Amino acid sequence: MDFSQMDPREFIARKIAEYLPPGTVVNLGVGIPTRASDYTKEGVWVQAENGILGIGPHPEPGIRRVESYRNASGEAVIPVRGACTFDVELSFGMMRSGRVDTTVLGALQVAQNGDLANWTMPGRSPGMGGAMDIVSGVKRVIVATRHCNKDGVPKIVKECTYPLTGIRVVSLIITEYCVFDIVDEHLVLLEKREDISLEKLKEITDAPFDVSPDCKTMTVEV
Repeated sequence: MDFSQMDPREFIARKIAEYLPPGTVVNLGVGIPTRASDYTKEGVWVQAENGILGIGPHPEPGIRRVESYRNASGEAVIPVRGACTFDVELSFGMMRSGRVDTTVLGALQVAQNGDLANWTMPGRSPGMGGAMDIVSGVKRVIVATRHCNKDGVPKIVKECTYPLTGIRVVSLIITEYCVFDIVDEHLVLLEKREDISLEKLKEITDAPFDVSPDCKTMTVEV
């Protein structure tokens, strides 16, 4: 299949699901990560910080929406059998106490050593939200993001220049072009799309990386 024709956000969401084995309790953050609930395997429990465990897919067009069930992006979702809701205090207690295995978050920048910046840029002053609590409490942090921002500037960098969300917290990066592992504060290429050359990937990645001897062609199930 020619994956170059697929919406990059959908491609990333499908790839996220491949890295969430059954039995995982995962927090899916705002934006691209929330799309992954459409593709997660049976037995993956999706949590959102607004107070729900057991998020399923987005409703198909024409299906009645249960407006009381929403993900972190505020989108209506279908709860899976056994889902439950609770207040925000309990939700963050789950994450702070290590009861959530994985979180998948977007990024403004992510550094080669695992530093994450995803809540603000210089000159802006929004609230920091809950990401700082999430990355400090869960067992594994995955970043899922477009490889470059809307101006073509790489998001994967040697060192973050934006205010940090967490220090050395990210273990895996998924973009529309590749998957990077972070090992000993260094990037290792695990998967690469066939339609992008290694030279081009280096050009749009503002940090050095090694290529795993087991690096494979990046595809998704459709």
